[in-house]
Amino acid sequence: MTKAVVRADDVTIAEIIGTGATVDELAEAQAWIVNDEPLMNAGKPLARGRVGELVDILTDLDSIEDDDKEPGPVAG
Repeated sequence: MTKAVVRADDVTIAEIIGTGATVDELAEAQAWIVNDEPLMNAGKPLARGRVGELVDILTDLDSIEDDDKEPGPVAG
């Protein structure tokens, strides 16, 4: 399961494992993060339970990475 979340650190991987989620649930969570519109259009209910937990964990991971990519002050 950890191979599916390449950018995750040890703490994030422990959180993911701690949910008790299956590989299929992890894949579903990743699908929600990548593009939730087709899932909602297909009538799929919003992610809940372990999938919802995974969505939260992975979303936090993405937001941390986005913060790391923001340009800092330019030294002049």
